[in-house]
Amino acid sequence: MTMTARHWTLDDIPWDRFDSSKVDPGLVQAIKAASMVEYNGGDYATYLCNVFSGDADFQNAARDWAAEEVRHGLALGRWAELADPTFDFEASFKRFTDGYKVPLDATRSVRGSRAGELVARCIVEVGTSSYYSALGAASEEPVLRAICRNVAADEFRHYKLFYTHLKRYARLEGIGKLRRVWIALGRIGESEDDELAYAFFAANGADGEVYDRKRWSQAYGARAFGYYRPVHVERGVAMAFKAAGLNPRGTLARLASRAAYRLLRTRHRRFSEAA
Repeated sequence: MTMTARHWTLDDIPWDRFDSSKVDPGLVQAIKAASMVEYNGGDYATYLCNVFSGDADFQNAARDWAAEEVRHGLALGRWAELADPTFDFEASFKRFTDGYKVPLDATRSVRGSRAGELVARCIVEVGTSSYYSALGAASEEPVLRAICRNVAADEFRHYKLFYTHLKRYARLEGIGKLRRVWIALGRIGESEDDELAYAFFAANGADGEVYDRKRWSQAYGARAFGYYRPVHVERGVAMAFKAAGLNPRGTLARLASRAAYRLLRTRHRRFSEAA
């Protein structure tokens, strides 16, 4: 399964409707950081193509996926430069990639198997689709709402892409449900690793400032976690359960959704106080 190319382009964004009076400074910080991670999609495609060597179908899909991720970064970065004329997208991205590296020399998945890698990729798409849905709902600025709507739709489609390949590799490798759950939980825990914190630092830190992981993790959480609403968490938990091989509609999923939202609000409050 490959993705059809180019569902939208930068020219489809209504840039002429940009309204600076409706720009939220907090959202600007979040979008700047998001643009860094999205624009780095090419390195992730290299990693995935290495891990899935010999699988031309998946490699082609990974390259198409990466092209869309890069386009997301360009759109978000262009909006951030409109919202904050002092922001230099390319310079910030160089700062990000100078300090955060994807393991491009890896030939095996860090998840232990190709099926495990696809579980992790599904979880990433769960996070991004939920996040951009939340950011779009939180914004009153029309151009950002349009960008987030397009990006979120892409991320939902990316989830379906990786899930389709996951089903194939789950059959081939016989990965168990317990292992899938373990990988999913581990990848969710990695949402507080260096990538997001460093992206937030690279995009928002002052020139010459030294990166402090704890401080910038708190700053990222204080900004990003506040935009989620129950509907975003509920959908995300259902998608995560499906990737883990669990019932996405059952009682356990509903309980997990409520617990996840409470935890998110608690962590947002704690990070906000610390930041």
